Amino acid sequence: MSGSEVAPLLGDPFRIDGLRALVTGANTGIGQAIAVGLSERGAHVLGAGRSSCDETVAMIEAAGGTGEAFALDLADPEAGAARLAEAGDLDILVNNAGIIRRADSVDYTAADWDDVMDVNLKAVFLLSQVFARGVIARGAPGRIVNIASLLSFQGGIRVPAYTASKHGVAGLTKILANEWAAKGINVNAVAPGYIATNNTEALRDDPKRSAEILGRIPAGRWGDPADIAGAVAFLCTPASRYVTGAVLNVDGGWLAR
Repeated sequence: MSGSEVAPLLGDPFRIDGLRALVTGANTGIGQAIAVGLSERGAHVLGAGRSSCDETVAMIEAAGGTGEAFALDLADPEAGAARLAEAGDLDILVNNAGIIRRADSVDYTAADWDDVMDVNLKAVFLLSQVFARGVIARGAPGRIVNIASLLSFQGGIRVPAYTASKHGVAGLTKILANEWAAKGINVNAVAPGYIATNNTEALRDDPKRSAEILGRIPAGRWGDPADIAGAVAFLCTPASRYVTGAVLNVDGGWLAR
């Protein structure tokens, strides 16, 4: 086989049977849907979070999959990375966990800035680093999917640290893809639009804001966590083996408007 040829895809390229995946922030919302979605495609999923992921594991098992809860607190990124090293061999890492703090930029505190940047960006880098070291040492392929945001491309208002961190996630995705592609690790990101989760409940309950948001979304509806889970799952399967360094918008057309 020449250097320009690659092995053909065998079997179902959308299956990841036998692989071990860890999803951060898997206790609810988008992270929970991602964990369940990866399990449905054959992965053994470690649902990781500061809060209990037992509900997520129960959902996985009820659907016929396998999973386990994995306690992981990313408020201290270094400690979180050390904890990840105890998870055993992993094939897939989904960096989904994130926090947001809102205030006018003139009033934004250094403490809130540091808290958001630690969880949303520093932890993403350190966990990816630990994951990559393990995969490279085993000589195995690996997949990293980071959860970015529409605010990886836009500025937003009253969320300076969140916006900066999500711009950082997009850039980090690209540099890690550049460095690790030749080592068999694909690194991509998914940027969710307005998704119906606990985080957006206040917006959805505000008739004026909800109407304004829906008026800009060509799809005409709020996204469902399963919409994000499907995109993430694709990026974890052999079907996406030549996709790396991409930031995939899953926003019902919001950014195209």
